[in-house]
Amino acid sequence: MSLVCFGEALIDFLSDGKSPESFTKYAGGAPANVAVAAAKLGLKSSFCGMLGQDMFGEFLEQQFTSLGVNTQYCKFTNKAKTALAFVSLDEHAERSFSFYRPPAADLLFKVDDFNSAMFTEHALFHVCSNSLTEHNIYQTTIYGLTQAKKAGAICSFDMNLRENLWPSLRYTVERIWHVISLCDIVKLSKEELEFLNKNSHKDHDLEHTISAVLEAGVTCLLITDGGAPIHYCHSTYRGQVMPPKTKVVDTTAAGDAFIGGFLSQIGIKCVNKKAFKLLCAEQSNITNAVSFAASAGAFAVSKYGAFSSLPTAADLPQQ
Repeated sequence: MSLVCFGEALIDFLSDGKSPESFTKYAGGAPANVAVAAAKLGLKSSFCGMLGQDMFGEFLEQQFTSLGVNTQYCKFTNKAKTALAFVSLDEHAERSFSFYRPPAADLLFKVDDFNSAMFTEHALFHVCSNSLTEHNIYQTTIYGLTQAKKAGAICSFDMNLRENLWPSLRYTVERIWHVISLCDIVKLSKEELEFLNKNSHKDHDLEHTISAVLEAGVTCLLITDGGAPIHYCHSTYRGQVMPPKTKVVDTTAAGDAFIGGFLSQIGIKCVNKKAFKLLCAEQSNITNAVSFAASAGAFAVSKYGAFSSLPTAADLPQQ
């Protein structure tokens, strides 16, 4: 299989934590990170999105190319700049973000910008919720997922919620559920599961929302919780994996490394969606894939930055 990640690529300016602060430029953006994570772990990977026709857009394209990510589906625009995110870390290496978006180039990708052949040439299609924040990019994302699904691809969604990117939370939950209904793999953090539960199923426990996700047609639901056990849910079984203990210096790409690691295992071990369904039917297969993904996430938090923190296959124990 090969993977396409659609959505935002941006620049993370990471604080040095000193006073006064200084910031170092890193390539980032959740779906961009996932594309790089999968590529570094041996899966053929592409990024699809709009970059600014500026020094940062050029930097991102160079970074993708140098790390083995195909950029033939990238577009450039001079109508908006590449998005920026300033990232500060607290004493526990947890992040706070200040986004310079909108306006931003990634939000300008339209349905007509897709290469129609992309949907038939790749069997994994991955998105995040940051490409749902405005009406145009939401419609574009839904179109991409729908076309990928029609072509028989496995569709993947990492919620990766950044509330301060949404002009209003009025449509957030509705749009997230729409995407979930089109996907085979869904990753949520525990906080995101709680957000979804609180805003969808008032007065119900988290199990109600977990069941709703699976009933929407999702084959595999992954729930992360920092250094606590990772839970995975399938219609016929549930399980958990304890992530490796590590010294945490920067959590910027932890979730992206995790889902990139998981998708790399699916892509390497499956040839199509039927094979994916059969793989998921055996709980041990998902336990192994989640364990590998957890190792990828643990490696990423021990390094600074996003692309630069993502492991290669040689850095991780093999399944």
